[in-house]
Amino acid sequence: MYRLAGPAIGFACLFAAAPAHAAQALDGARLSGLWALPFAGVLASIAVGPLVIPQIWHRRYGVLSGMWGVLVVVALSIVLGPATAMPAVLGVLLHDYLPFILMLFALYTAAGGIVVGGRLHGSPLQNTGLLALATGLASLIGATGASMILVHPLLRANEGRRFTAHIFVFMIILGANIGGALTPLGNPPLFLGLLHGVDFFWTTEHLWRQTLLASAVLLIAFFAIDSWLARREPPPGRTRLAKDVPLGVRGSVNIILIAVAIGAIILSAVWRPGMAIDLAGARWEVQNLVREWAMLAVGVASILLTPRGNRVANGFSWEPIVEVAKLFAAIFVCLIPVMAMLQAGREGAFAPLVDFAAHPAGVPSGVAYFWSTGLLSSLLDNAPTYLVFFELAGGDPQALMGPMHQTLEAISLGAVFMGAMTYIGNAPNFLIYSIVRRAGIGMPSFFGYLAWSGLVLTPLFVLISLLFFT
Repeated sequence: MYRLAGPAIGFACLFAAAPAHAAQALDGARLSGLWALPFAGVLASIAVGPLVIPQIWHRRYGVLSGMWGVLVVVALSIVLGPATAMPAVLGVLLHDYLPFILMLFALYTAAGGIVVGGRLHGSPLQNTGLLALATGLASLIGATGASMILVHPLLRANEGRRFTAHIFVFMIILGANIGGALTPLGNPPLFLGLLHGVDFFWTTEHLWRQTLLASAVLLIAFFAIDSWLARREPPPGRTRLAKDVPLGVRGSVNIILIAVAIGAIILSAVWRPGMAIDLAGARWEVQNLVREWAMLAVGVASILLTPRGNRVANGFSWEPIVEVAKLFAAIFVCLIPVMAMLQAGREGAFAPLVDFAAHPAGVPSGVAYFWSTGLLSSLLDNAPTYLVFFELAGGDPQALMGPMHQTLEAISLGAVFMGAMTYIGNAPNFLIYSIVRRAGIGMPSFFGYLAWSGLVLTPLFVLISLLFFT
């Protein structure tokens, strides 16, 4: 139970180990495109490892993926020198990865203590209703919180069915991604926008039409697919007494803890006291320290206050988030040179991509920004990808919310919507995949999921491009 709490506390104690914003020391204009190879390698390992060496991969995925991160650290130290490489690596781990994993730890732990039980029969209508609820909750309590609360009821509701993988594919698409497009709480890219001056309710005002359209189309498509597959199932049996008792929620203390975590996130965005704390020569803004310690406190409090039976009823395991923590540590490190090259703009190795995101006359193209931000978000972490294109579009929040609002809409939608295209496009995607796979359901492989998402989402994204960005 304490496998993640211990490392999280250890990471928090490392706050003094690196100077603030050290990751910005890398000059992406000096790096060639070859520096993207380790990132391609870690992606290939995640995609191919479970297919080619499944037994070795599931026992040693941390080591196999971590080798790519070690390669990046060693190569940067040799080529650029340790004085440049180590601050960049430590800066990313402490200022990007640590907040990311602490937030996941808090929400995963608290949501895992909430038990939704009762008359759950896994009918197409009920499954669609649960997915709609997850989609609606995502913008209120975050995609991670909504997904973690409702993935367990969906698993219990459909435990007697043969065809279930599609349910959790749509759970990833809707609850873990598209549903979180309406507020900065819903998805990390939008939270970064809030930190850089975008109004809290700007996304609600400007993205509700696209989100409503996408959610409605996908829920209708899911209901049709689930109804068709349900007709191919054997006659349902009454397998669990819990399905014949009224619906109810246990572990309500965790709802309060999730509210505390959300409050800490909002506070760090709106409370700017202009104060910092010196820790071993580094200065840390108070609001960020408060947020990270609040996340750690929420997770620990949930462990201490939640009855053990709640987690047993949910089939709760620490392994999914441990897996995410290990894999995304390697991903974040391998992303360091890639993000530096992207931030170099037209001076970097990805200059053609920068040029693609504008008309020949230099006017930002909504369609190009939507697809460029989106396709990179499906392969990279969607939060820093959002920030890169936010800066490429000028980085002025007032201009982007005003005369350039279509560009900001395209960047926001691309990052949030196309984060659903792969398992690694957004952290909750991999959490759901890991939880469901460990529950004994044969989830699609990396490429199998990509085929599912491409088939379902590509026509929808083309439609959104035509309706809103042309």
